[in-house]
Amino acid sequence: FWPVMAHVLLVYIVYLVMARRRYFAVKSGEARVGQYKMRSTEPVSSVTVANNLINQFELPVLFHALCLALFVTNGVNYLTLVLMWIFILSRYVHAWVHLTSNRVMLRSRAFFFGAVVLLLAWIWFAFHLTGAV
Repeated sequence: FWPVMAHVLLVYIVYLVMARRRYFAVKSGEARVGQYKMRSTEPVSSVTVANNLINQFELPVLFHALCLALFVTNGVNYLTLVLMWIFILSRYVHAWVHLTSNRVMLRSRAFFFGAVVLLLAWIWFAFHLTGAV
């Protein structure tokens, strides 16, 4: 469950970054508190963080489900742990890029790399369920 805990930590880090950016956007006059009612009126400095937070509850849902399924079916081994850690590393890279330079090509590479790693883990899990591995 350590990769799961690492993802939970990432989510809380993103929440803290978002809170900080929103606070300073209001304090600097870049935004008014009322702008946070709708994402479309949120300033760029914090909307990218809010978007990244949404990202942490999309593809990672499959990660969390797989981690629980692997645990319940005794499918956790060195390969699955390595795959899960690689996936989490890709999420940290994705978040870092999204919250700093927001270079779309680099961000999308991190995303797709993690998505492929997670897909491989799900394929391994399917084989595990059949008893083939």
